[in-house]
Amino acid sequence: MDGGQIVAAALKAQGVTFLYTLVGGHISPILVAAQQQGIRVVDVRHEATAVFAADATARLTGIPGVAAVTAGPGVTNTLTAVKNAQMAQSPVVLIGGAAPTALKGRGALQDIDQVSLFRTVVKWSAAVRRVRDVGPALNEAFRQAQSGVPGPVFVEFPVDLLYAEPMVRQLYGAQRGGRSLGARAVQAYLRWHVNRLFAGSQRPYEAPPAQSLVLDLPAPAQVAAVAARLAQAQRPVILVGSQALLQPDQAPALAQALTALGAPIYLSGMARGLLGRNHPLHVRHQRRAALKEADLVLLAGVPCDFRLDYGNQISRRARYIAVNRSREDLTKNRRPDIGVQADPGAFLRQLSAQQVDGERWAPWLAQLQARDRERNAEIAVQAQSPSAGINPLHLCREINAALGADSIIVADGGDFVATASYIVQPPGPLTWLDPGPFGTLGVGAGFALAAKLCRPAADVWLLYGDGAAGFSLMEFDTLVRHHVPVLAVVGNDGGWTQIAREQVEMLHSDVATVLAQTDYHRVVEGLGAVGFKLDDPELAAETLAQAAAAAVTRPVLVNAMLGKTDFRKGSISM
Repeated sequence: MDGGQIVAAALKAQGVTFLYTLVGGHISPILVAAQQQGIRVVDVRHEATAVFAADATARLTGIPGVAAVTAGPGVTNTLTAVKNAQMAQSPVVLIGGAAPTALKGRGALQDIDQVSLFRTVVKWSAAVRRVRDVGPALNEAFRQAQSGVPGPVFVEFPVDLLYAEPMVRQLYGAQRGGRSLGARAVQAYLRWHVNRLFAGSQRPYEAPPAQSLVLDLPAPAQVAAVAARLAQAQRPVILVGSQALLQPDQAPALAQALTALGAPIYLSGMARGLLGRNHPLHVRHQRRAALKEADLVLLAGVPCDFRLDYGNQISRRARYIAVNRSREDLTKNRRPDIGVQADPGAFLRQLSAQQVDGERWAPWLAQLQARDRERNAEIAVQAQSPSAGINPLHLCREINAALGADSIIVADGGDFVATASYIVQPPGPLTWLDPGPFGTLGVGAGFALAAKLCRPAADVWLLYGDGAAGFSLMEFDTLVRHHVPVLAVVGNDGGWTQIAREQVEMLHSDVATVLAQTDYHRVVEGLGAVGFKLDDPELAAETLAQAAAAAVTRPVLVNAMLGKTDFRKGSISM
């Protein structure tokens, strides 16, 4: 087996079904061998999209997503997407091509120090220099990606490790400068180098069993201590984050555990939709007020970062309990009264086995539910307000009504997507995909691509801001070529509205925040997809229904011409 075949065999053994890539000469043997192994090779139009797709694959399946990109610019183009995966704690394996081993540092095409470049954004990295190390390096990459706090890893494979040995020997053995003493010395060195390159690689490669997520289980005494505090609480709040969903197959058991606990629950990140749409314990609005009034707050897989005002949203009088795989996140900005370094999902499942009487919290839960109803009523009234274009609240309500039980929502944008987060309700576990705490724009097409590939029966709705759409709209070519039907809705208000809200008011200038209300529906039509223009609010439900029908077989984009509202005034995050 050559190096490319070993890479493919190792990926197959790890349960990888999709390899996301943008083709390049440094990685061609990997792509060909992966296809021969039955791994579906999905080629995209930008390397960042490949990593975004790998990220979403990991979140939805629990198996690390894999992207392979060519050397130099191919690798550097992934940097933002890799950092996004790191901050989202998503296990991603990035394979990078590299210049031939004998030409490192000699000015070879696209030869840069890739490992150093990625050192601060990955958990682990390796530059492989012998064929016999190809398989072990990949196995270690999968182990590292899933251990402790999951995250991205990077493995570099020089191109001369990936081709068959006879071809590499032929290339290195070419005559270089005649028969002079210097030329003979160079050829002797190259023969030695190739011998070293392939030494020990003649033994058949046997891929080990697939790695799996290692659970950090809590100590029984810690679970009992938290149960005792919970039993004493009068106004508890549980906030569940993405880290609790690292085992997708355990989502139903986690939902049952939260139901058994009986405390009011807020969901964030990948945990959105965990309890379905109308669960009585799930509270959606006025989270800041609830945290201030609570006498016990349990953060399960959520750090005290900017999303919780660095811990200031939690009352200083409340008992604060944190459960997190990361020791750093466990104490970020605020030290908990009880800190448990463990898997949050496993912790909650064990906590639910304790005897806790949730009936005593009924008045507190009723108070929070009343606030939810009041806020929903306010949004309904605001959705009817006249606007120069379509009211975004009205459009989001229509999207929410159009979602089916098998829908997955991908969120990629600023103002429009943040508005949707108040209104659009994911129908079930693992049906909401957003970038995570890095707030990266451009995840949309990659996330939607992976969501439809991983769950072919699902209806994938991609909610785009018009600014965010510019990052990945070209990937509709990818969706068309690979026959991946998704339904995108662009909230087109002609601007970077989330920024403009604060900039115009504070600095009295709209510089760099204005966009054209472009015909994005015509753009995707040029790429082979189906486009709809929506500029009449009364036709919103009908247009979405037509788009959903078309999206059964082809990618679709609805270009919704929005008006401006004050719904999210003053909402900028720092």
